[in-house]
This record gives sequence, C-alpha cells and structure tokens, in this order.
Amino acid sequence: MLTPPDFEISEQDGYSILVCSGDWRGRAVQALGARLSSALSSQTAIKLNLAGVHRMDTAGAYVLYQAISNDFDLETIQGRPEIVRLMQLVTRAAQMQPQAPPRIDVYQALLSNLGRIVSHALSDTFETIRFAGHLLMVTAGAIANPRRIRWAACVSLAERAGLDAIPIILTANFFIGAVIALLGINTLRQFGAEIFVVEMIGIAVLREFGIVITAVLLAGRSASAFAAEIGAMKMNQEIDAMTVLGVDPFEALVLPRFAALLIALPLLTFVASLAGLLGGLLVTWNVLGVVPTFFLNRIVENVGATHFWIALSKAPVMAIAIAGIGCRQGLLVGGDVLSLGRHVTAAVVHAIFAIILIDAVFALIYMQLNL
Repeated sequence: MLTPPDFEISEQDGYSILVCSGDWRGRAVQALGARLSSALSSQTAIKLNLAGVHRMDTAGAYVLYQAISNDFDLETIQGRPEIVRLMQLVTRAAQMQPQAPPRIDVYQALLSNLGRIVSHALSDTFETIRFAGHLLMVTAGAIANPRRIRWAACVSLAERAGLDAIPIILTANFFIGAVIALLGINTLRQFGAEIFVVEMIGIAVLREFGIVITAVLLAGRSASAFAAEIGAMKMNQEIDAMTVLGVDPFEALVLPRFAALLIALPLLTFVASLAGLLGGLLVTWNVLGVVPTFFLNRIVENVGATHFWIALSKAPVMAIAIAGIGCRQGLLVGGDVLSLGRHVTAAVVHAIFAIILIDAVFALIYMQLNL
C-alpha cells in the first residue's frame, strides 16, 4: 500500500529544512510538484531531510530537484543511503550540460575511411591466401592417401548440390532459352534473317547462359548453404571440438564441399544447356515453324560442340570459387546470429561477383585465342 507523499518546511540555523515523507513515486508525486514549488519559491538556503521517505523513484527525485533547483547541497541530504544516492544521481544528471559534437574534419575522415578499407582489403587478401594454402595442403594429402577422403560426405553433398538443383536449373534455363529466341526473332526480323536465330540460341546458351545461370543459381543455393552449415557449427563450437579431437575441419568439411561442386557443376551445365536449347527450339517451332530436326541440324553444323566445351572449361573454376567463398565465409562466423546472417549474405554476393568476374576473364582469354 502506497503512502501519499507529503512534506513540511521548518527553519533551523538560518536554513530551511524540507522534511519529506511517504512514498515519492508515480503520479502522486507529479500532483505534489506544483505545491512544493510554490512553498519553496521564497526559500534560498535549503537542506533536504529524506529520512521519512519510504520509497522513491526517479520521477520523485526529479520533482524534488525541479522544486528546489540548485539551492541545496548534495552532501547535506539526510535519509537512507539508497534514497540519498538516487537523489544525487538524478540531480547530477539533470545538471549536466549537453556537449557540442566535435567538429569533423572531412579530409581526416576521408583518409581514415580509406585507410580502413585498404587495411581490410589487405587482411582479407592475406586470409584468402592462407585459406587457399591450407586447402591445397589438405587436397595434396587426400590425393596421396585417398583413404582420408570422406566419400560418403562427398556423394551426399554432390546429391544435394546436383540432383536436388536440377528442377530449378531446368526451369530457369528453359525460360532463358525461350526469351533469347523471342528477342532474337524480333531483332533479326528487321533484317529478314529470322532463321539465324537458331545459331544465336546455340551460341548464347551453350557458351554463356548455360554455365553462368547455373553457377549463379548454385551461388545462391550452395554457397549460402555451405556458409550457413559451417557457420552454425562454428557458433556451436563444433569446429573447435573437432580440432581438439585431432580432426582437421578443412579435411572433414571444406574438401568434401569442393569435391561435390567440382562433380555437380559440369553435369548441371550439361543439363542447363539442354534445357536452354529446348526452350529455344519450342519458341522457334511455334513462331517460325522451324521443325526440331532442322533446328538440331543447324546447331550441329553451324554451332558445333566448341562453344559447349568452352563453357565446360569454366565450370571447375566457378565451382572452386563458389565452394571456397561459401566455406570461407562460414569459417569467419562469430558467436552470434547477426554474424551468421552477415556472412551468409556475403557468401552469396561474393560468389555471384566472382562468377561474373571469372566469366569476363575467360571471355577475354578466348577472344585472344580467337575461339
């Protein structure tokens, strides 16, 4: 049961003694504030006696401070230690003056940000090189002693990254082939060369879109999964437990994922190329009346398998990039969920950027080789 707050004012040795009692809490204190301010308006030297206060919160302490203002000494307050301490804290907090924010030097801030970016880039490069070196050592050891390879994990991960991804790969590349055919027909019709859309579909799907779309889908699907799986193990300290037991996390977790994508991506590229050609075939058949046999004959005679082998040569490099980025981001996860989400997002973004960069580099190389 709350006791209503109250106060009395007495004179002693030239001081006005403010004696408070009751519970100085909640709304009852707010109603008392105006009366207290009016009673103390003519007082100059005030001492606080809070011995009769049963309980007090910050609202009660602030009402007292507003009524008394600065006409009292914090060291002369009487009362229980916890109430005196609360009154001192509220008074000092209310008396604090806001400080003007420090002036920011634009050039200094720019140089500081630039330095942090360079330092982070150098640190990230060093960690990437160390990651690649550790993986190469583990790979060399596995080649020298194949019994160290975890075949069950490799097959399981290859199934998850390969067979389970076939429906989305087929669907995406089928519509990509259909869109290329529609755009090609509309563009080439202006020149009366609609029939050459067959070669356009073959080169675009076999050389570029089949491998790029497949790699991008795997980047969003597998790189994020690798980062999340390894990151969750890192959060639960399972990787630390593996290290204590003498198991190399690279050999148990990273190497099987590399092997799985090295197996799955070339096979998925082949499936994607077939789906893209099928989409283009159906569009040309319905729009131009090109029968499937004529379509396939033009692909074989005028396009050939060279463009498919060029695309397939990119698959191992892109698989290494996707698996490496996903596993490395997973190993960088800290002990909280925020870190896990940040590194899973970074795995997808970095993997997609790496795919585009690798494709551009291969395009320049094959252009110089006239292929």
